[in-house]
Amino acid sequence: MTKLYLRPQGLVYANEALHLVKAGLAGRLAGGFVGFTAVEVITRDRREWRSYADIAASRDAAVREVLSRIEMARGDFAGLSMASPVIMGIINVTPDSFSDGGQASEHETAIAQGRRLWAQGARILDVGGESTRPGSDLVPGAEELARVLPVISALAGEGFRLSVDTRKPEVMQAAAKAGAAILNDVSALGFSPESPRVAAGLQLPLVLMHAQGDPKTMQVNPVYEDVALDVYDALEGFIARAVGAGVPRSHLAIDPGIGFGKSFNHNLEVLNQLTLYHGLGVPLLLGASRKAFIGAITGESQAGLRMAGSVGVAIAAAAQGAQIIRVHDVRESVQALATWMAVNARVTI
Repeated sequence: MTKLYLRPQGLVYANEALHLVKAGLAGRLAGGFVGFTAVEVITRDRREWRSYADIAASRDAAVREVLSRIEMARGDFAGLSMASPVIMGIINVTPDSFSDGGQASEHETAIAQGRRLWAQGARILDVGGESTRPGSDLVPGAEELARVLPVISALAGEGFRLSVDTRKPEVMQAAAKAGAAILNDVSALGFSPESPRVAAGLQLPLVLMHAQGDPKTMQVNPVYEDVALDVYDALEGFIARAVGAGVPRSHLAIDPGIGFGKSFNHNLEVLNQLTLYHGLGVPLLLGASRKAFIGAITGESQAGLRMAGSVGVAIAAAAQGAQIIRVHDVRESVQALATWMAVNARVTI
């Protein structure tokens, strides 16, 4: 049977969305504040646009199933409401991250950075001890643990919500014991045969990210048949693997993996079609902060100077209903999102 994908389009917000939803002319992305009045119906060999009202009246079981996943409200993730965008702040406890390598490699510096990012409005602090930038080398598990555990333990002990950015099951276990509340795995439980079992045993919220290939070589001529659909299919498979291992579907979020085994054009195509991924029925995380494609657009070669471009991508993601935005520049992203939400998502009736 031909696989069907639905990509919500014709996005509307706040009062306009409410009026159109009540009239049966629009649906709601993940039950949130973003409405959609049209749908691109996609198969591997055809794309066509149809009105929301036409799609909602369909008796096709496949259409109704995907539409239901798109529209259903997302439950809380790690105790956070998914009704409006949540900012995840990045803490790289590494000497070689692409953007800020070495800036928070000392434990006390990283802990202070976590406090600062929380005060600026981050509601998840994502702590990583292994760079997965293009061309990076594997970091031994013991070294990764030595980098992240003191930071996670200190910040969790102060009551902050911590995510551990790791692909190693032994790091997941130790980080959870130290107080991490979320697992963020760039390999989507594919790095080790033990990862699915360990993640299921921990029963923590889990982010599954798409990446084509290993960080060492992932940017060497990545190839897709249709990047947006290929990423969708891969994420769908990752969800099935996690659920099959015993991770509740309600604990899952997905990340399309901007910059991980994707060319400049691949990244833009995924971002352009971001609403497609609401069809997977779980919260959507977007991490594009300071990445190379922003530099290619803006001409800014220094990753640390790509703040403005990164904020622009964050707003574009929120406009397409992304629930979690992973950023380096928390203060600027929080202010920009607050302003955009006040203008676009405020309900006045």
